[in-house]
Amino acid sequence: MSAAPLQHRAVLAAEAVAALALRPDGTYVDGTFGRGGHSRLILEQLGPRGRLIAFDRDPQAVAAARQIRDARFSIAHTSFGRLAQALDAQGAGQVQGMLFDLGLSSPQIDDPARGFSFRGDGPLDMRMDPTQGTPAADWLATASEAQLREVIGGYGEERFAKQVAAAIAAARRSAPIRTTRQLADLVGAAVRTREPGQDPATRTFQAVRIFVNRELEEVSLMLPQAVERLAPGGRLAVIAFHSLEDRIVKRFLAACARPALPRDLPVRASEMPQALLTIAGKPMRPSAAEAAANPRARSAVLRVAARTAAPFDPSLITRIEPDAWRS
Repeated sequence: MSAAPLQHRAVLAAEAVAALALRPDGTYVDGTFGRGGHSRLILEQLGPRGRLIAFDRDPQAVAAARQIRDARFSIAHTSFGRLAQALDAQGAGQVQGMLFDLGLSSPQIDDPARGFSFRGDGPLDMRMDPTQGTPAADWLATASEAQLREVIGGYGEERFAKQVAAAIAAARRSAPIRTTRQLADLVGAAVRTREPGQDPATRTFQAVRIFVNRELEEVSLMLPQAVERLAPGGRLAVIAFHSLEDRIVKRFLAACARPALPRDLPVRASEMPQALLTIAGKPMRPSAAEAAANPRARSAVLRVAARTAAPFDPSLITRIEPDAWRS
């Protein structure tokens, strides 16, 4: 008997799609297709002249997207850090809305062959696109102990990063660390305490995954491109699942929602320049019912901003560097 198909529930689906304030004839971007939960809701609300362009780094997600037989829909196998280039390739200029769900999909987590989870045993890969980049096992084999400590402590916010790094460095001298179970067992022995209900390996696996996939860098690259390609009145909706990504999104949106004032020069109120974005409402979190039905949704935060008519000038944006979350 074949295994049941892996399911994925789009988080904050109704809220995120509603936040886009969809126009039936508009062009929209789903920057993280996953298994298409958000895309399908968008397509339901688009008219015959509407268009939806989806992106995903994961070949399995791209294969799933190609099952959608809809002339209004297209999928690009690329990361959202290459947003502008990909939109150019699709012949799209400015768009009316963009949605980015920064979390992993359930099929990625639940498939042991992908190496994202410590709950099963599989090859220690963790790449969102297995056709590119360095597998986690290869990085763990070559990184210095100091780099291991920095990544695990920084990206995983693991207070036992020093002990975990030392354990990995000692273990690999005897044999390569090639599987998720090997790494989880090493971390479990090195981490003395953990929050109730959280596996000792959670933070280390998060850190390695973020580093291998350059996740924070991708978010930092995507945000200015998204603002540039949004038409006036267009909406940007971003769902983040951990504090590091959310910090980058929050600070970037706040910076773009402030007028760019000239330094050391007085400005009359009537001459006040317009900001690039306006923040649309307060951050949204999953309801208690959604969190209970889908525990992976519990940490999600949805932030939404609307593009103004202010002309885009890259120098007006306070750039959020990839390591801005540290401060």
